[in-house]
Amino acid sequence: MSDVTQEDEGLKKGKRNGFVRYGAIALGLLCLLAGTAYSLGWFSSDNQLIEGTEERKPVVFYDLPEMLVNLSTEGQLTYLKVRIALEMESREMIDQVEPFLPRIMDAFQIYLRELRPADLEGSAGLFRLKEQLLRRINVAVYPARVDGILFKEILIQ
Repeated sequence: MSDVTQEDEGLKKGKRNGFVRYGAIALGLLCLLAGTAYSLGWFSSDNQLIEGTEERKPVVFYDLPEMLVNLSTEGQLTYLKVRIALEMESREMIDQVEPFLPRIMDAFQIYLRELRPADLEGSAGLFRLKEQLLRRINVAVYPARVDGILFKEILIQ
């Protein structure tokens, strides 16, 4: 009978250890969920979203001349036609950027001529193109700054 009672005590102890283990896991998950909710501001009453209260900075757009370049391909000729608008914070910034227009166009032409049609495939390709052009223009117009590049037209033929 002593063997049976030892087995019963072992089972009870195993159940108790399992209960404690699962309870600790559940408590940890609950704390993690509560911390996430708190950091997102779910418990704050002063974080109410009011539509239209967010102030936006004014922006100004400047259209660059249309560019037509042949892409780097083997065999048949492939052309890229692109119209770009620059996003800047003020009209004064346009006055600072305009004298550098020949430098901007040169940097763009050199970069665009080295592209292959495969480089422009999909939204990821266009996003990379936008990043590269923005980087090049900010290098060309430094200390002025262009905030963004907007594609008005892109045609690959």
